[in-house]
Amino acid sequence: MIIVMKADIRPDSEEVKQIIQTAHQYPQVNTQVHVIQGTTRSLTEIYLLGSTATVPQERFEAFPSVERVVRIRNKYKAIGRHEETMESTAFDYNGVHFSQNSFHIFAGLCAVDTKEHVQEMFSALKACGLTTTRAGAYKPRTNPYDFQGLGKECLPYVFELAGKYGIKVIAMEVTHETQIDEIAHALKTSGFATGVMLQIGTRNAQNFELLKFVGKQTDFPVLFKRGMGITLEESLNACEYIASSGNRKIIFCLRGMKTNLGDPHRYFVDFSHVPVVKRHTRLPVAIDPSHSVGKRLEAPDGALDIHHATAQGVIAGANMVLVDFHPHPEKALCDGPQALLLNELEQFVEDANLVRECYQKRTAIFKNAYL
Repeated sequence: MIIVMKADIRPDSEEVKQIIQTAHQYPQVNTQVHVIQGTTRSLTEIYLLGSTATVPQERFEAFPSVERVVRIRNKYKAIGRHEETMESTAFDYNGVHFSQNSFHIFAGLCAVDTKEHVQEMFSALKACGLTTTRAGAYKPRTNPYDFQGLGKECLPYVFELAGKYGIKVIAMEVTHETQIDEIAHALKTSGFATGVMLQIGTRNAQNFELLKFVGKQTDFPVLFKRGMGITLEESLNACEYIASSGNRKIIFCLRGMKTNLGDPHRYFVDFSHVPVVKRHTRLPVAIDPSHSVGKRLEAPDGALDIHHATAQGVIAGANMVLVDFHPHPEKALCDGPQALLLNELEQFVEDANLVRECYQKRTAIFKNAYL
């Protein structure tokens, strides 16, 4: 059960204390208080956990400070939507707004390899008006002998250049909790020249201790990538670990499923699940067309498969696109074959924004039909 307080009720208020005291009168009922940043307002929500089946909603609805009481009908207590009327979560980080209504393109290097390539990438982003990117410093690889990333050694110049070129948020994968401390230290040393969104990669989708750790910290938002070999339900349950630990600044990313049914693409593109995730959760949804397609293949119409896969996700309502670019893909130390060229960046951005406009026009049709 979720008790949604009215907009002006703070989590440390007497009204919230009264609700908690009342809830604890019922045996085997525990409470958690969370502040939810919605798309238009901030709300205090009190979660009643445990044996709540016999707890009457009416008792809590009678409090003047309560806006509504919601019965939890699915297992995603923290990230679940539960009712259509419940607002999607939204958050601002380093001047960038994220919600189920926002749209951002995180174009960049899958893995940082040289300072020169980082500078070329960031310069191209600035020329296209982008302030968000991806840049991997820590790279888990299937083969232990493959390039594993430059680690903390590259963070100082990545953050310095990000500040120089106006990059506000960098999506950066972490594989161990100590790397979060390394990122935090390098950011502080840089004078907080930029911001970092911690990425949980598909190989760590069920690394529950790591999920709980990134959930306990609230300095950085989290980009959670769906596990490539597990169900959507299992991935959402894993994402629940982050939110239930305290961090609600989460974006759920679809990145393709491991199955030969998707051949010749690297993975089976799962972007039809964008509206499904939005229906089941209150989280913004991202797509990763680069890792889904895995190759720089051209279609007969002149567009690349990555362009078409991106369009599939954006037309379905994706709020964020994570895509690989590289100044010199032939020199890339990780995923070079799937990286787009810098001279294709402006074209990619134009195409993605065009599809986003089409999505907004489509949704207006359906909204007007029910007015």
